[in-house]
Amino acid sequence: MSAKKETLGKTVGVVIAVCLVCSVIVSTAAVSLRSQQEANAKLDKQTNILESAGLLEAGQSKEQIAATYADRVQEKFVDLETGEYVEKDADYDMYKAARNPDESIKPVPDTAGILRRPNVASVYLISNPDGEVTRIVLPINGSGLWNLMYAMLAVDSDGNTVRELVYYDQKETPGLGGEVQNPEWKAKWDGKKLYKNGEVAIDVTKGANANDPYEVDALSGATLTSNGVQNTLDYWLGENGFGPYLKNQPWKS
Repeated sequence: MSAKKETLGKTVGVVIAVCLVCSVIVSTAAVSLRSQQEANAKLDKQTNILESAGLLEAGQSKEQIAATYADRVQEKFVDLETGEYVEKDADYDMYKAARNPDESIKPVPDTAGILRRPNVASVYLISNPDGEVTRIVLPINGSGLWNLMYAMLAVDSDGNTVRELVYYDQKETPGLGGEVQNPEWKAKWDGKKLYKNGEVAIDVTKGANANDPYEVDALSGATLTSNGVQNTLDYWLGENGFGPYLKNQPWKS
């Protein structure tokens, strides 16, 4: 009986020891990889912004992407209530802020299904080699069929003409809602207008007239995803989103 207890005790001890060693290995790996993960996240962000800005070229190296971003992109922070620039630390994350009740609000109505909206949002000013702002890239998000979808909306310096709508994070059904990332559908946005007589007029609709400056053809077989895109734009382009900022156009001052 004593031998059995001794054997059981040794077995439990070995299991605990193995668990502790594994925990140390996993923790060490997580810490050692954190800087690489942060570097990858930064590169992904820069890549998405440059794509929206029309500055991403095939085959660019990490170093070339970083150099182009540093030369042509300026991040600013906007108080969404006033549409004016405010100061924030360079590592400010609007989506993390949206989870903090002290830095966000509950949208009423929450047409985009985002639950909370940050008080301050990032915007990215794209300049030509002479330093003139040519595009503004706006980070937007909203509910699709299955989850939140995240995108970069690039508009001309007139604050009204779309150049790119780049969805970089979405979990929609491949071949249906996932077609928000299809280059052919993305190309339909170039040149479309956001506002008419001061009101949001962009319309994601089935059977859209390609010559209508306000209409974009909805995704085939993905009504709920298309509705999600529409709701996202309605919210973020409205008075509770980037509407005041686009109206004030502070990049021209």
